[in-house]
Amino acid sequence: MKRLLIIVGVFIAVSVGAEVEKTGVPCETGLCLFWWPKLPAIKGWHQELNQSQHYGINALAPDGSTFEDAETVIYAKASYKPRVPETKSLDALIAQDKEDFKKNVPGVTITEAATLTTGDGQKLRSLIFHPQSEGNWERAAYAEEDDYYLVFTVSSRTKSGYEKSLRAFEELIRAYKKKL
Repeated sequence: MKRLLIIVGVFIAVSVGAEVEKTGVPCETGLCLFWWPKLPAIKGWHQELNQSQHYGINALAPDGSTFEDAETVIYAKASYKPRVPETKSLDALIAQDKEDFKKNVPGVTITEAATLTTGDGQKLRSLIFHPQSEGNWERAAYAEEDDYYLVFTVSSRTKSGYEKSLRAFEELIRAYKKKL
């Protein structure tokens, strides 16, 4: 009973602010908790629940593909600030993302992209990560909402797949709204 009260308390504690989906499912260690930004439906894309739970993100794949085999995917992550106390600001999160890419993708080019605006008017800083030769083309948009840092990403194995999916990614950002 005490465990159930703790779980209920966690859900209540994280239930305000950003439009974040929160779920708990039985797993090998007991109950696994997942949360990620609630994304609006976009035509031609669907959520991959198993991959969402596996990676702790809201994973979308183009219709007719899976998250694992798609040339291009879209995903969104919500980081609960108390779980990342070393990240003191959205700028720090972005700086860490840049450093991670530089360390893990030799020769990556990182450029500022146009700001993206959500359905409720929030301006999101956006970066493009592209490889010199091998690697994924990505665009990430960053938000801070109450107790969460949010990162929305489109990622493609090819430049052409990336370019074809930008419209859907931008549509998703334009339709996203913070929970009131």
